[in-house]
Amino acid sequence: MTETFRLSMAQLNPTVGAIAANADKVRTAYAEAKAAKADMIAFPELFLIGYQPQDLVMKPILVNTAMAMMEELAALTLDGPAIGLGAPYAYGDALYNGYWILAEGRVKQVLRKHHLPNFNVFDEKRLFAEGPIEGPYAINLLRIGSPICEDAWHEDVAEAQVESGAQILLVPNGSPYFRNKFDIRLTHMVSRVTENDVPLVYLNMVGGQDDQVFDGGSFVLNRHGRPAHILPVFDECLRHVDFTLTDGKWVAEEGEIAHHPDAWDQDYRVMVEALRDYLGKTGFKKVILGLSGGIDSAIVATIATDAIGAENVHCVMLPSEYTSQGSLEDAKDIATRLGCRYDLVPIKAGRDAITDTLAPIFGDLPFDTTEENIQSRLRGLLLMAMSNKFGSMLLTTGNKSEVAVGYCTIYGDMNGGYNPIKDLYKTRVFEQCRWRNANHRPWMKGPEGEVIPVAIIDKPPSAELRPDQRDDDSLPPYEILDAILEGLVDHEESVADLVAKGFARETVKRVEHLLYISEYKRFQSAPGPRLTLKAFWLDRRYPIANGWRDPS
Repeated sequence: MTETFRLSMAQLNPTVGAIAANADKVRTAYAEAKAAKADMIAFPELFLIGYQPQDLVMKPILVNTAMAMMEELAALTLDGPAIGLGAPYAYGDALYNGYWILAEGRVKQVLRKHHLPNFNVFDEKRLFAEGPIEGPYAINLLRIGSPICEDAWHEDVAEAQVESGAQILLVPNGSPYFRNKFDIRLTHMVSRVTENDVPLVYLNMVGGQDDQVFDGGSFVLNRHGRPAHILPVFDECLRHVDFTLTDGKWVAEEGEIAHHPDAWDQDYRVMVEALRDYLGKTGFKKVILGLSGGIDSAIVATIATDAIGAENVHCVMLPSEYTSQGSLEDAKDIATRLGCRYDLVPIKAGRDAITDTLAPIFGDLPFDTTEENIQSRLRGLLLMAMSNKFGSMLLTTGNKSEVAVGYCTIYGDMNGGYNPIKDLYKTRVFEQCRWRNANHRPWMKGPEGEVIPVAIIDKPPSAELRPDQRDDDSLPPYEILDAILEGLVDHEESVADLVAKGFARETVKRVEHLLYISEYKRFQSAPGPRLTLKAFWLDRRYPIANGWRDPS
């Protein structure tokens, strides 16, 4: 008689803190797994309270509510499949990142995470106690080991569980996206399989949480690292995986191998999903943004349309006497192509009133960046007024290059609740626009085709705050600026390293100076989706008052 075990993998999207709603997702998926005659259904790390909870998990009432809910959910398993579900676990005076095994109508076992990540966006040592290396648990015929997320990136936990009798490894994860991460995950998990000669199930969540997007892409590996299943990226999915005992070893029967798109496709989807979930999980249904006729606001309008539909996107052009006719035409053109509401709100009257108000104080001092910033701040004021009046979230549109060197006005064009392109360098903005014009996907709510006019992509970038202004009047050309920023920010290179690559020392030092003196602006900036390992916020935490400058 062939021995079999059916595991249901629940690659789902939780909401941080929404315990009752997340529990409802568990119940719905559980019912489907039960109907499919599964032996067990598994959910990702800390799924019941959402990930990452940050300091929210330090509230005793939240932990107590979650633990009480786990007892309630355990009752489901009296006559059905077992459940593996992530939730906090308070034991004694310590709080653990726990993976709860619910079976036979009770809490059968709680595994405690051993390796607590404390790098990049992770700060679990602040929140949780280090658990012991736990042994495997038995569900029907099968003994399962469950290294929790980071535990599986090290050798010891999986090895100890297999030595204690685990016949497969089930790894629940809360692993957020950064570019090309899937191959890194796969390499580490193949190592665990090769070392221990057992199949491995890597289960990740999906969905956006503040700056992070969990991209799913869960998979099952058989011995020798051969993929038996690969789930899609970004989509919720419930996959039933059958294991059979063959020659004394458990083997996963092969199933669908989902195709994962390239980095341009995934980056764009991260920006769309991040905005969609940020709005949905904070209660907003509509957005508003200033549409300047430039490339940054054009791609943000497109991302917003793809995320929530054109009927929920309000674009506003706020021209001054410095706004070119081309920008006026381009702004209206893209709003028309996307199908968004478009309004024209000139700022001349308001600017004149502010100029007159300040005239007695400013006297005959010359025009400078003060007057430029007044224009930007007036636009920010008007957009925030419309945001308040219509209940729409204001989106800000600064790319990573501008945010890095402070080429943005605090309390002006930095106003807003979310910035979809915060981790996208300007040179990638151009290429991402070309990619979107050439590609359309079912998850995009905007129209297909050339939605971003080529004129917007091709024209020289300008803030249009003074006559004939161009960005490269104030900054190095973006190809040079971005290459220097990638060196300083993404790769922690020294000034000498970059000079050795051929960049002028004077230019590198100027960019370094701008990077450091703009920290206070980034500290007050809107969150945005993380695309790289050095996104501004949790990945890169710098002091605002900072006297360091590279002497090399």
